[in-house]
Amino acid sequence: MQPDVTLMSRRECHLCEVAQAELARILPDYGLQAEVVDVDTAPELRAEYGDRVPVLLLNGKEHGYFTVDEHRLRPALDALMGR
Repeated sequence: MQPDVTLMSRRECHLCEVAQAELARILPDYGLQAEVVDVDTAPELRAEYGDRVPVLLLNGKEHGYFTVDEHRLRPALDALMGR
């Protein structure tokens, strides 16, 4: 089963751009792409994630925020993919 990778983000957010670039570099190794969701498109998303973006979700569960920790992400993806 392939994990669902979501990046909660917003426009004009430098940390979000860096996180998106990191995911674009890492995820192809797993045949994955991240869905990028703009938290400013819905009040409930802004309330939940607005002060912590970027937030990385794996299968809908928060994996981290502010930065992509490659050393945590790769083992988590391996486990979710049964590697």
